[in-house]
Amino acid sequence: MLSTFKRSSPAIRKAMTEFIRLESAGGILLLLAAIVALLLANSPVAGWYEALLNTPVAILVGDLNIHKPLLLWINDGLMAVFFFLIGLEIKREFVEGELSSPSQIVLPALGAVGGMIVPAGIYVWMNWGNSVALEGWAIPVATDIAFALGLLSVFGTRVPTSLKVFLLTLAIFDDLAAIIIIAIFYTNDLSLHALSAAAAAMVLAIFLNKIGVKRVSAYVLVGIVLWVAVLKSGVHATLAGVVIALCVPMRDHEGGSPLRELEHDLHGPVAYAILPIFALANAGVALSGVTISTLMDPVTLGVVLGLFVGKPVGILLFVGAAVALKFIRLPNDMSWSHIIGVSFACGIGFTMSLFIAGLAFDHGGGEYFANDRLGILFGSVLSAIFAYLVLQISLPKSAAAKAHG
Repeated sequence: MLSTFKRSSPAIRKAMTEFIRLESAGGILLLLAAIVALLLANSPVAGWYEALLNTPVAILVGDLNIHKPLLLWINDGLMAVFFFLIGLEIKREFVEGELSSPSQIVLPALGAVGGMIVPAGIYVWMNWGNSVALEGWAIPVATDIAFALGLLSVFGTRVPTSLKVFLLTLAIFDDLAAIIIIAIFYTNDLSLHALSAAAAAMVLAIFLNKIGVKRVSAYVLVGIVLWVAVLKSGVHATLAGVVIALCVPMRDHEGGSPLRELEHDLHGPVAYAILPIFALANAGVALSGVTISTLMDPVTLGVVLGLFVGKPVGILLFVGAAVALKFIRLPNDMSWSHIIGVSFACGIGFTMSLFIAGLAFDHGGGEYFANDRLGILFGSVLSAIFAYLVLQISLPKSAAAKAHG
């Protein structure tokens, strides 16, 4: 994996370095937004905070009427841009990045599979028999790439390149799995008329790609139509962002990359605006009524244990079994203690976990949504603390020490 990275073109290495830098800085801003949300939800202005999120916002164009509270405009609208960026990243990685070669993806892919199955299994086991609570089974399967890379960036050049690539690729698989889960399991009653309009928009986007249209604005316009149609169809609207992203061309006739340029342009707004706004709107948990029984509730405990225990155990089990069976081997500069540390970092669910919790429990209207948010916060914090401690102990004390083995 490391040798492949070293052989890659300077442009790809630069893109990856910039990606990690942006995600790391965005993770810090995301943390600050989450802290502000918690403070607002537990302050005298908590009522104003809730009222702002529930403020109705409507768009009316002829017979088309989109009427939602501000919170859902953030979760269905702004987050569609976030999913659009994820779609661009996934396509780039499969075409010419870390996912373009089978030999590069086996190790993190196995880790991702284990890191999804075991957390989901723990949550289901904790809530078996409660059909409503079981709706949240997918909440602890997600990894927040911004927070995870942000934590890894604290150690600077002490981190082996192969470890960064492992975490980045595993998180991309997690995002891809989350998209599939949302599409299959968190879809409401379907409207055939709206689905037909969405299908027509999708066919148009594919047609634009096939005939060689390179202007990004054409795909954005079709994407807006697709988003509205998907929103009205009952399928979650953010998936429109992924679909349209996969249609954006990788290369133009002059050798440039419309996809890379668009990805570069979106990274800043997503990392520094959209995700912090999402955290500000979704991370506010009122702690005044939290008791031991709340923390021991099967929903809360299922999320905490899923993230904090299930993620590292699942990743280590699947990667360990593959190595023991000599199916794969670890890169020379990556140790088992490094993988343990990164496995804990993958338990920082936050953004995607909060997003899935909103879908599972009706964007905060369900009786378990507060418990899930509490579990996400506790599980993510515990995972971050243990990841930091393990990496602090296991990583070389300096870049010089790393270079000398």
